[in-house]
Amino acid sequence: MSTKFFKSLAALALGATAFAQPALAQDKPLKIGVTAGPHAQIFDLVKQEAAKQGLQIEVIEFTDYVQPNAALAAGDLDMNSYQHQPYLDSANADRGYKLASIAKTVIFPIGIYSKKVKKLDELKQGAQIGLPNDPTNGGRALLLLQAQGLIKLNPDAGLKATPIDVAENPRKLRFVELDAAQLPRSLDDTDASAVNTNFALEAGLDPNKDAIARESSESPYANVLVVREQDQARPDLQKLVGIYQSPVVKAFIAEKFKGAVVAAW
Repeated sequence: MSTKFFKSLAALALGATAFAQPALAQDKPLKIGVTAGPHAQIFDLVKQEAAKQGLQIEVIEFTDYVQPNAALAAGDLDMNSYQHQPYLDSANADRGYKLASIAKTVIFPIGIYSKKVKKLDELKQGAQIGLPNDPTNGGRALLLLQAQGLIKLNPDAGLKATPIDVAENPRKLRFVELDAAQLPRSLDDTDASAVNTNFALEAGLDPNKDAIARESSESPYANVLVVREQDQARPDLQKLVGIYQSPVVKAFIAEKFKGAVVAAW
């Protein structure tokens, strides 16, 4: 056989090996779903850092908590960054999604805000309290009210407590469940409302100064990066995790949000 023949075989073998290798070369940018506010701001920096490492991403903003998971499950996104683990667990159980968290991101301590009172003790009988209408954040808000001594919940309610699970309510507080993004605007009508930090910041509220009560910094509600179950080991997504959890991004979170948003890794 000729030398030319062996060279051709070698070239074919090399080509087959290259084809079999999982490559990070991109045909199109990774699509990352975020909610407006801190998640979007953090990912603007992540996008810049990723580009330095040859990883192109497209950040897509959503204005609610439902669509980013629906879009991810449908294959319209590669990853999303906006929710904590209990919310993801609830979405998977309620909607049949097969989504998985692959890394922690930040913690947003939920707070109680008011334009009517300066302290929770000033709330009158029958005061109206706005709560997020999704199961996990609604329960989170009720647990905060319980921690502040305003109500007592049925012990069996767990993290998904709803107003129905309020066992003791000496001030006869009235609970109004609203979409989480609408709660900052509800402050003109309610006596107080529980607002997630990302929506509070977006509305110009300062969680450190304006909240009349906040979750402990030890809150278990760490936000997570989420992908489809079958994509957990994808090299490009794992590379993106490393970029997110870098010292550069951690320093940005500390400087930008002054403790209102805290890195969870």
